[in-house]
Amino acid sequence: MHACSLHKMLDIVTGNLADYRQLAAHHYRDSCPAAVKAVFALRPKHPLGPLGTKPAGAIVYTMPTPRIELRRVATGGLFADLDRQTELSLINRNIRCIARVVIEPRFRGIGLATRLVRETLPRMDVPIVEALGVMPKVNPFLERAGMEPLAYGGAPRRRLHVELIEALSTVGIEEDRLVDPASVQETLGALTWPAADFIETRVRRFLKSHGRRRTQPAGLERTRYILGKLTSRPAYYIWFNPNLEVTLP
Repeated sequence: MHACSLHKMLDIVTGNLADYRQLAAHHYRDSCPAAVKAVFALRPKHPLGPLGTKPAGAIVYTMPTPRIELRRVATGGLFADLDRQTELSLINRNIRCIARVVIEPRFRGIGLATRLVRETLPRMDVPIVEALGVMPKVNPFLERAGMEPLAYGGAPRRRLHVELIEALSTVGIEEDRLVDPASVQETLGALTWPAADFIETRVRRFLKSHGRRRTQPAGLERTRYILGKLTSRPAYYIWFNPNLEVTLP
């Protein structure tokens, strides 16, 4: 089916955490975010094949993290030089954060994540929306939706991270798939010797310094944890609502 046709079959509606939970297993972090303020779902207008009436995607907005270094850069120090209580009050009044964007795997690659972000940003009715985007070069949908990226600096990837990413690539799991734990686990589960043994050796080496995770059995939970570590190099994104101004004291 043509991508444009699929878009016409899906509406963005006000949802709830139940919509997100139906899709959470397809996100690299399946835990429920805290301080949720709004959920929007991509819902079929009519039953759609095997999906039925279940959501094809969801976006979760939360309250902002109190202090983010690049927020001060992006806002020109708008919330700086204030006492702690005033700063927190202004941040909570003026900012919301995109905490999760997840698309059902069968509907990826046709711009639905970009659409979810672009069409729901104004519906939050705040002057500023921000997000921490994982692997922005791999999947820059936040930027395509109109958010401005600011890259974090910091140290390069650790050697064991690089080694495991390279090892996964040798069995067909490229870096652009590391945000999809279910797909990666499916590939890992289908490996046969010696590839399976090769990857398991690299995984155990990677987990050696991760406490109880060292002995965690292979499976989706372990894969989700590993991918969360491999992709934890976020960029900061910000969007200014052109129709609203920041409320200052």
